[in-house]
Amino acid sequence: MATRQAKLIRLVVVVLLLCGPSSSGWGASLSGCGVSLSGCGANLSARGANLLGSRDQSRGPQGSAPPQSSGSGPARRVVSLVPNVTEMLFAVGAGTQVVGVSSYDDFPPETKALPRVGALLDPDTERILSLRPDLVVVYGSQTELERQFTRAGIRVYPYRHGGIDSILQAIRDLAGLTGHPAEGDRVVRQVRSQLDAVGVRVRGQRRPRTMLVIGRDAGALRGVYVSGGVGFLHELLDIAGGDDVFGDIKREAVQPSNETLIVRAPEVIIELHPGEQPAADALQKERAVWNLLASVPAVRTGRVHFLYGGYLVAAGPRIGRAAEALAGVLHPDTVK
Repeated sequence: MATRQAKLIRLVVVVLLLCGPSSSGWGASLSGCGVSLSGCGANLSARGANLLGSRDQSRGPQGSAPPQSSGSGPARRVVSLVPNVTEMLFAVGAGTQVVGVSSYDDFPPETKALPRVGALLDPDTERILSLRPDLVVVYGSQTELERQFTRAGIRVYPYRHGGIDSILQAIRDLAGLTGHPAEGDRVVRQVRSQLDAVGVRVRGQRRPRTMLVIGRDAGALRGVYVSGGVGFLHELLDIAGGDDVFGDIKREAVQPSNETLIVRAPEVIIELHPGEQPAADALQKERAVWNLLASVPAVRTGRVHFLYGGYLVAAGPRIGRAAEALAGVLHPDTVK
């Protein structure tokens, strides 16, 4: 079950990174922000959920919009359909005000005891209303759901995935909505401090040409998706002292061919996996699939790395930790 869930999470991460009006340019068919991803040869059912937020370029600039206000004063009963936003709420001290979470929330551990209300593709409206929320966090692509709650007189926060600045602004927004503005400022300062410390640590180091892999079929070099030149993962790689080999492509996710990987010639390859690290023999088999591209510098020199943990792809208060992990791989000599 854990393996299956990790695969699902990884697939939906890619879907949501690709989400946007021009996603079809990468061979993806996205309905409602991710029903099917033909480029991966997979279908997403109503079980789809994510660690990242959805991106909705058609509704304004990148990043989260101000909430639709239908009341005054801090929200006391919050339902969140977005796992990384749930994490933000707990980080700013609003955890006890959260009364419902998505089907896929698992961090912090306290979320496991809360009622489940569906997710991106299968929100349970009746269940949400039964919890009597005064604030509901939805994905920016869930426009009809947003309208339903607004008509019911419930404040709505439509979350839209963006870069690091968008993440930090969302933390401030949610802290203000829940009556914890000072704690929100504290969390933002802490994250900024972590990111700045990583930047200082790698300053002056040679920046290797790096490829961040965010999706790949198990046991094969198929269905490979990598970070492009926009989004928080690209920005974290830059802070950690790596040059994104696909940084010139202004998209959050790119599906390159093996031939393109050879031409781009990354010196370091880092695969990001939200699940738990597998046994040593299974990990070795996954690493070995890259031997098909023996001419790629990262493969030839043994600089293909696998990182595991939900924090690596969660657009929330743990991005400082993600930057530290990337820097540790790219510049191990700088680790204290």
